[in-house]
Amino acid sequence: MAESLWVTEQLGRPVAKAWNAIGSQSLERNGKPSGTDSRLAIPFAADRENDITVTAQLIEETGFDAFYSGPIADSWRQQPGAPVYCTDLSLDEMQSLINKAEKERLPGRRDLAFAAMMERMSSEETNPEAGFALRLSRVLYI
Repeated sequence: MAESLWVTEQLGRPVAKAWNAIGSQSLERNGKPSGTDSRLAIPFAADRENDITVTAQLIEETGFDAFYSGPIADSWRQQPGAPVYCTDLSLDEMQSLINKAEKERLPGRRDLAFAAMMERMSSEETNPEAGFALRLSRVLYI
């Protein structure tokens, strides 16, 4: 079950899922005005039309193209291990990769990425710089 579906059940109200599939450094540094070449996209999931509209507008206002990935039940497509998770994709790239997510493979890919990050962070000499997580996600998830 997608975490956001569980959250919806716990809260007893609808939610929209956004900004989980972008790293903090990318969120901070890569927002660009609408229409800019190489603008990154952020996937989001929601069930209600109003939630879709509001979430898309908020994403656009933060400097990213909004990509509707589907209903909350399918939001696993933007979780760790999926091709669109923290891989800094354009709108076109995201559209071509969103349906390539393989639900059964996500946990293994997520665990590989976590293990690699933990190994690199095990000492001051190997502590990765900020771009390491992005490169790792692209290698493991796409």
